[in-house]
Amino acid sequence: MDLALLRTFVTVHRAGSFTRAAALLGLSQPAVTSQIRTLERQLGRPLFLRQARGVTPTTIGDELAHKAAPHLDALVEIAETGLDDESSLRTLHLAGPPEFTAERALPALTELTGEDGQGFALRASFGNAEETLEGLAAGHHDLAISTARPRGALLTATALCDEEHVLVAAPRWTDRIGSGELRLKGAHALEDVPVVEVHESLPFVSRYWASVYDSRPAAPGTVIVPDLRAVLACAAAGAGLAVLPRYLCAAALERGEVVALHDPPVPPLRTYFLVVRTGTLAMPHIARAHEWLLRASSDWA
Repeated sequence: MDLALLRTFVTVHRAGSFTRAAALLGLSQPAVTSQIRTLERQLGRPLFLRQARGVTPTTIGDELAHKAAPHLDALVEIAETGLDDESSLRTLHLAGPPEFTAERALPALTELTGEDGQGFALRASFGNAEETLEGLAAGHHDLAISTARPRGALLTATALCDEEHVLVAAPRWTDRIGSGELRLKGAHALEDVPVVEVHESLPFVSRYWASVYDSRPAAPGTVIVPDLRAVLACAAAGAGLAVLPRYLCAAALERGEVVALHDPPVPPLRTYFLVVRTGTLAMPHIARAHEWLLRASSDWA
């Protein structure tokens, strides 16, 4: 069986689209379509069901992908690192949300980048869950940190850790509202407080309100910045309330730069998952990074 056809097949399987696969492979869409048809003729079975938006693998297509993809990934790994493993470091491509990756994952993994014969070079990229998982499936990343658990058997996810969300604001807001009002009125006492968020849809604040107050936030976003570290800086400067992961605002809370506006009995949590392409944990550098992050996460609680 032609390895070039298998490579095209696995790329289509991961991308879920002939068009996206063609862009990843640097081929035209007709060329990709032709290669898949050739492979289907060789096997005598259809590998994909064509739909209005992309393609869905058949049962045979899924089975072939799960068998072939790890071996193709291993061949790519050999091509990238060369045959002399002792003279060159393998490269681990990590992707995840910017704040968690920068504050948690990267400091832990840099301990493995030494030249001790088992280390690796490290390359990181940031993105949301959808972008990160798509990039992992397409082969752009080796390891991904995601707040969404992927579906299907192509990607394998392991729960990494939970983060607690905290409702915070600068101390001046508690002085203005009054601690008694906050206890008595709950969310109603916060209706006139501006909101600092990462997106116009208020994902963190809306999730907190739904979980804790069983309602929706009344105030719109006043300051929108696409990084939780910037959200914290704006909240500490008095721009309004924000919902932040505790690991990110713990030091600011301890210094009194922000205060917790509410302490619910059961705080909202969000789970992070460590995700790989199925079969790639057979590669030593990916397996070592995966295991190291799982061990490190025990100290992040």
